[in-house]
Amino acid sequence: MRNHLTFSIILGGVLFGAALFSQPAAPPPNPPLGLLTGKVLDAESGLPIEFATISLFQHRDSSLVTGGITDAAGVFEIEAPAGQYFLKVEFISYQSYVLPDVRIERGRRKVDLGVIHLKIAAQQLREVEVRAEKSTLQISLDKKVFNVGKDLANRGGTAEDLLDNVPSVTVDIEGNVSLRGSSNVRILVDGKPSGLVSGPSGLRSLPANLIDRIEVITNPSARYEAEGMAGIINIVLRKQQNKGVNGSFDFTLGQPSNYGAAINLNWRRKKVNLFTNYGLRYRKNPGQGSLFQETLLDDTLRILQQSREHERGGLSNNIRLGADYFLTPKDIFTTSFLYRFSKEDNNSELRYRDYLFNFENPTLLTLREDDEKEDESNLEYALSYKHQFEGKGHELTADLRFIQDNEEESSDFTESYFLPDGTPNGSGPLLQRSNNEESTEELILQADYVRPFGKDHKFEAGYRSSFRRIRNDYLVEEFNDVEWIPLEGLSNNFEYDETIHAVYAIYGNKVKRFSYQTGLRYEFSDVTTHLIQTDELNARQYGNLFPSVHLSYELRNQNALQVSYSRRLRRPRFWDLNPFFTFSDNRNFYSGNPNLDPEFTDSYEIGHIKYWEKASLSSALFYRHTTDVIQRVRTLNPDGTTTMRPENLLTRDDYGLEFNFSLKPLPWWNLNGDLNFFRTITDGGNLSDEFAADDFTWHGRF
Repeated sequence: MRNHLTFSIILGGVLFGAALFSQPAAPPPNPPLGLLTGKVLDAESGLPIEFATISLFQHRDSSLVTGGITDAAGVFEIEAPAGQYFLKVEFISYQSYVLPDVRIERGRRKVDLGVIHLKIAAQQLREVEVRAEKSTLQISLDKKVFNVGKDLANRGGTAEDLLDNVPSVTVDIEGNVSLRGSSNVRILVDGKPSGLVSGPSGLRSLPANLIDRIEVITNPSARYEAEGMAGIINIVLRKQQNKGVNGSFDFTLGQPSNYGAAINLNWRRKKVNLFTNYGLRYRKNPGQGSLFQETLLDDTLRILQQSREHERGGLSNNIRLGADYFLTPKDIFTTSFLYRFSKEDNNSELRYRDYLFNFENPTLLTLREDDEKEDESNLEYALSYKHQFEGKGHELTADLRFIQDNEEESSDFTESYFLPDGTPNGSGPLLQRSNNEESTEELILQADYVRPFGKDHKFEAGYRSSFRRIRNDYLVEEFNDVEWIPLEGLSNNFEYDETIHAVYAIYGNKVKRFSYQTGLRYEFSDVTTHLIQTDELNARQYGNLFPSVHLSYELRNQNALQVSYSRRLRRPRFWDLNPFFTFSDNRNFYSGNPNLDPEFTDSYEIGHIKYWEKASLSSALFYRHTTDVIQRVRTLNPDGTTTMRPENLLTRDDYGLEFNFSLKPLPWWNLNGDLNFFRTITDGGNLSDEFAADDFTWHGRF
């Protein structure tokens, strides 16, 4: 395993070294160099275009002299000796722009080319306009942006389908999202928590056509919440403000059982813009799994062979209504309302085969059937205000958001027993049932201020407070041929209260080819849990600092190097703390731990990106060191059952190397792919000397 790691580090070093040393030598100091500057903006929105390619050619023979890329503000600076040139500006999905006559005169140090506006690429064919849609990977100082566009591969799907095609992101069959091999990732909508994506059912009910882009932030800056060890995935929704009535419709038909429809409308007149999104989906997801388990209890070897088949899913829909009101050209109020409801009918079958001493003849066959009904409703109200001061990018935003979620799960269990030959063993079936009711209320207050000054300086500051309250009632009962009797030790009422306050500040600047951004965030957490039946009260308070640093250097020939650091936090989630929440498998229980401590991670990353005319290649080498690791540990109970419960381990070290590429060989053909290598070393010596793991994983996508 160490050889694999050594190879990965050497390979990453070779790539970065090649990028550094393959550049042409700097031109001689004589004659003196002139400095060409300019800014590249989107012609329609006026927003800066980052990482646009700037190429400078000799006028006499069209040979390439030098080049560069734009920064986050769309600004570029390139040096060249005195002479006559032409300059070409390019960016994916935009029309190329050529300045035919660029002169650098002797003795003139600086030439300002002004503002260059790029237009979206478009082609007119028999009065039908075909637009090129952005569906590519873009990299900025602190994040990677996956533009969804209108590719057929992204139509008719859901947010879950889109995420499973984003580099470095994977989604398992249950809808759980992982980033760089870690499931501890924070998912936001438009930069804020949202009921739209609460749980796997939320991702599955959000239509893909409502999403404009997905931002993957592996080392978040101080402006983002510290929560999320692996980073943040920010889903940015489409925002239509075109005048008149605009909209789109999508319909989906798939197998197995995947049907859906979605609508996206907006109406703009004068100072008011009204918008609405609605999605309806019916989906059934089949699945299966298996478990082989050996336990030594009282000098007796017991063997369990378990198989599972299930079908999960049902009907889900969500509607979002909102309005923008333009008080003045510089003041905007936005209000929105979201309602999401899902109704699922989930069925599963667990088959147990029990053996004693050897794996030859089973002693008992058991069939456990689970018929589960799950209803979930979600409400979200949001009010935001944005004021733009004089000067581009100088703004203040404030946001008020209230989220309410209610979920009820009820299961009917039937457990039947059979002899090894498959005939009933004579005892009647065991009947059990469980009911889980959970309600969540959360209030979020947030304000952010951004102040650019000078040429490339930028200062940001903000405040955020969140107040969350969760109530959970869980009951398990068994039928004794006369009445339903609660099972002791499996039923309880659990209360969770959380208050988090945060402030942050960020400063950034660019000096020639070098860009940097530093930030510091402070968060104070107050978490209290209460187990009603046993009156166990657990209160935790802690305040922590979370610094972040991002550095970028633009090399010649459209290369760039990036280095970043951030400190992250994972607070124990509600399900990590709640002792009781599932009874689907009565041989292997899952439990929470009210005494868990938060875990902290220091995350380091170095990356490189290379642009060509029709392609790009990025690579990154990262390392994360985590303390007080939250890890589920399975223990054997005296009756032969097992319990899976989260515990705090000492440390975990994550190493990784990833590559992402995109290529457009033809105007109608896009190719992209990624390759990822991960190594994780876990030390749980505080529980036992044998609690250690060293895992190596890799995966690729094309």
